[in-house]
Amino acid sequence: MARDLFNRYIWLVDTIHHAGKITFEEINRRWMRTEMSGGEELPLRTFHNHRNAIEHIFDINISCNKQGGYYYYIENAEEMARGSVRGWLLNTFAVSNLINESHRLKHRILFEEIPSGQRFLTPVIEAMRDEVTVEMTYQSFTHDHPCTFEAEPYCLKVFKQRWYLVARCVDFREPRIYSLDRMHELTPTSHPFVYPKDFNPQDFFRFSFGITVDPSYDVEHVRIKAYGVTCNYLRTLPLHESQTELERTTDYTVFSYLLRPTHDFVQELLSHAAEVEVLAPEWMREDMRAKAAAMLKRYEKEGEQ
Repeated sequence: MARDLFNRYIWLVDTIHHAGKITFEEINRRWMRTEMSGGEELPLRTFHNHRNAIEHIFDINISCNKQGGYYYYIENAEEMARGSVRGWLLNTFAVSNLINESHRLKHRILFEEIPSGQRFLTPVIEAMRDEVTVEMTYQSFTHDHPCTFEAEPYCLKVFKQRWYLVARCVDFREPRIYSLDRMHELTPTSHPFVYPKDFNPQDFFRFSFGITVDPSYDVEHVRIKAYGVTCNYLRTLPLHESQTELERTTDYTVFSYLLRPTHDFVQELLSHAAEVEVLAPEWMREDMRAKAAAMLKRYEKEGEQ
């Protein structure tokens, strides 16, 4: 039910945003073309309830121009498109919205399976909005059984089609990162908490690759040399917000990063195989050389069998 409401909110924002201005009658006609409608019209009262929920949860105001026919529009639409959460709402649902209205194309558009953690998005966001703790039953990959605890929800981050929650368990001093698809249950409580003024989500992840925040790694300048088409791949989809180009030729490009070179970042570089070479720092270059040698040795052993 929560996931259905979340999808309705995004659909409504996306529909009004792309229309610029639109009447409720036209919204209802477009609603009837979606699978979410189930063939039933959108009641006006439900529409206004959705408007209020969207304003409270996402700080997106759907206003009405009563002159010339009651047209609905989104206030400060340009500013909304530049915001991270608001931009995500539009970008992630635009294609899905179009597919829902084009039933005959569904079998010709293939998607990767998205983990089920999305069903916890609405209760998490509501708890963040109301500044109340959540009770979650969580099972990490390193534990055989789930555990239930209370935590303060700080922020959400999506990475490689998985949602993650940064929250501070009431039994710990520092916030930790929890994957929504590893949660068994999550329920907002009535216990208020004070969001720390010194916590900034952007600063929390600033020097991290993905969602790995490990202060045991120093922040360093990393330089890599990418070859062939991998140059364009990294150019169009940067590994990190600090990525800059230092040198560019017809054969290779040298990229620079300022981050913590954690295990996850090393694994990402290894995924590009021989198309990426680490230039600095020296310890990381030696580590990559050792991993490459170990990989070669393993293949040589298999060839002897």
